[in-house]
Amino acid sequence: MRMVFRWFGEGNDAVSLDHIKQIPGVEGLVWSLHDIPAGEEWPLERIEEVKQQADKHGFHIDVVESVNIHEDIKLGLPTRDKYIENYKRTIEKLSKVGVKVICYNFMPVFDWTRTDLFKALDDGSTALFYEKAKVENMDPIELVEKIASNQDFTMPGWEPERLKSLKNLFDAYSKVSTEDLWNNLQYFLEQIIPVAEVNDIKMAIHPDDPPWPIFGLPRVITSHENIRRFLKLVDSPYNGVTLCSGSLGANPENDIPAMVREFADRIPFAHIRNLKRFDNGDFIETSHRTADGSVDITNIVKAYHDSGFTGYARPDHGRHIWDEQCRPGYGLYDRALGIMYLWGLWDAMENEKQSSTK
Repeated sequence: MRMVFRWFGEGNDAVSLDHIKQIPGVEGLVWSLHDIPAGEEWPLERIEEVKQQADKHGFHIDVVESVNIHEDIKLGLPTRDKYIENYKRTIEKLSKVGVKVICYNFMPVFDWTRTDLFKALDDGSTALFYEKAKVENMDPIELVEKIASNQDFTMPGWEPERLKSLKNLFDAYSKVSTEDLWNNLQYFLEQIIPVAEVNDIKMAIHPDDPPWPIFGLPRVITSHENIRRFLKLVDSPYNGVTLCSGSLGANPENDIPAMVREFADRIPFAHIRNLKRFDNGDFIETSHRTADGSVDITNIVKAYHDSGFTGYARPDHGRHIWDEQCRPGYGLYDRALGIMYLWGLWDAMENEKQSSTK
């Protein structure tokens, strides 16, 4: 397991590279060019700038999260081909600085959905919260305004230029069925994966968050069966999954350790986080510790360990603790605690393995 840490860039993150460097076992940054609109080709000089910043602190930049997909590609519009060509050229440029994995998603309109960015937990910390009834009964415009009110940091997946024409997007998606979305995803993969193979970059799709349809929009990367179907669309080791225990774990029917064991050789990147589910469909994110939530983090890590996982992993969303002022879900302290919990599990399993072979 190769530990990495998501960083949003100089001037766009409350967490400094100096602080990340002090977290044991972190070897690389998970990064992106968050100001480049979806569909545009990334400039090589901007990519090289991030590499130079990482190099100064001894980090690699092997994992990009995300190179976002333009909505015209998801909608299957005739204009999609020009955006796919831009994507191909971006892949080629990223390979020049040693990138090995591109995380992306294929969720219509919204990359992730929460109704409260700072919901209080019993211990006094706050965390991202999803209230099912509110989502089912609210106007999506209201949700957009709530998320956009967080002015301190950019919110990936909620970029203003993408959401300013929200009504038009919803009108366009009203004509797109779930099968249409599958077909549009396959078209994208058939164009992109050969370029990824040539450039030795693995594409790793992120599951839908949460893993069910919202606001009448179709979603496809939601379950064990659907991930199996996805991997068969283009059966290549360069067509993989960013397996996110938090996104998939919101649905109690998803057996994440079983997914890890079946898809291990197609998981180049792992997001590991916990959440607490409620009977009414709500959920709130918690510490990474297994006992604090509903997701069996211990057995998920064991599944990776038993599978000989050598891919990249990062602690996903953390709580906001010790009065830290940070981007929702992405403070320093709780993610650092999460890393140490994951290393503790991993090291214990390594020791047990070594003891059993003596």
